[in-house]
Amino acid sequence: MQASARIRAIHAGGGHGWEILERARAMRRAGRAVIDLTIGEHEAPTPAPIVEAMAASARAGNTRYAAVTGTPELRAAVAARVASRTGAPCTPEEIAVTVGGQMALSYAFHACLDPGDAAVILDPFYPPYPGTLHAAGARVRVAPSLPDDGFQPDLEALDRACEGARALLINTPHNPTGAVYRPETIEALAEIARRRNLWLISDEVYDGMVWSGTHRSPRALPGMAERTVVIGSLSKSHAMTGFRLGWAVAPAPLARLMGDLALNLAYGLPGFVQDAGLFALTRAGAAEGALRETFRRRRDVAAAALAGHDAVRLSAPDGAMYVMLDIRATGIDGRTFAAALLDAEGVAVMPGESFGASAAGHLRVALTAPDEALADALRRIARFAETRRAPP
Repeated sequence: MQASARIRAIHAGGGHGWEILERARAMRRAGRAVIDLTIGEHEAPTPAPIVEAMAASARAGNTRYAAVTGTPELRAAVAARVASRTGAPCTPEEIAVTVGGQMALSYAFHACLDPGDAAVILDPFYPPYPGTLHAAGARVRVAPSLPDDGFQPDLEALDRACEGARALLINTPHNPTGAVYRPETIEALAEIARRRNLWLISDEVYDGMVWSGTHRSPRALPGMAERTVVIGSLSKSHAMTGFRLGWAVAPAPLARLMGDLALNLAYGLPGFVQDAGLFALTRAGAAEGALRETFRRRRDVAAAALAGHDAVRLSAPDGAMYVMLDIRATGIDGRTFAAALLDAEGVAVMPGESFGASAAGHLRVALTAPDEALADALRRIARFAETRRAPP
């Protein structure tokens, strides 16, 4: 007997991208000291008041089946947040609460694409994007971003890639690069979506983490709300990665159909988790602000730690919780460099090649260690790169 072609195709293009993370965890289990800067996982726990709200809800008996696409109160709170962040009206009927932002992506792909349809993603990309599209039976096309232009999209190449496609997936503020797409770029992407008659799926889980420039959601542009699905989550904004609470914002008829899918796949989130999310959205603004300031500060810590080093160039991020390091001066590819760095220095980072060809010769560093440990790790990376710098 053989597994289905669809599930075998999920990672048909290669590995899942997290090999360095797995090696780092194995080294730590073996007793090796490792500074892990691979994934966007806060080193601090979820703020205590949010955890207490969840526990109080569970103790009160909210442990039975809950509303599959979110309680009315939670959906209203998400809609209010979306309207405030995007400047476009949003109603609870346009919200589908999901098991994390990852499930929101899956629901969006299943709702907008038929098997065999083509979807376009921008390189570099969050590693699960292709696999999630393959799991929905879609074909993946990739268009480049430009590392020497702050990883902004190559709009001409993107337009060509969109010919005959059904959907375009974008992500801003961007993982892995920290780029925030310029307002004129968002307008150009929306124009491509309208002209090519595409669904535009906009991953905006880092919308509250903007350090320079302005985040603009395509949903707010004329004629775009009816063809845009926005992905959101509390994982990064409130250090709630393990709570698995995300959402999709979609035209109300599509959001209802996502509810049909949720009924048959996940059957919703626990009620006590939904209550924790409601508390986070309505009463934990100070906690979100403190987390945002932490990553803004660490961006500056990273810049200071790398100042004066020529073998590593920092691509200063405009948002999110990562920095990209350009190591092309070493003449070493990112995978080889990251593996050697982990063995020699005990510092784990993600090779740029895990995110696509446009990030080749780069490293992604998650700003997820305390300031002193982060600065120490970055100085180790810089020294390691200097010893391996390619001759002129």
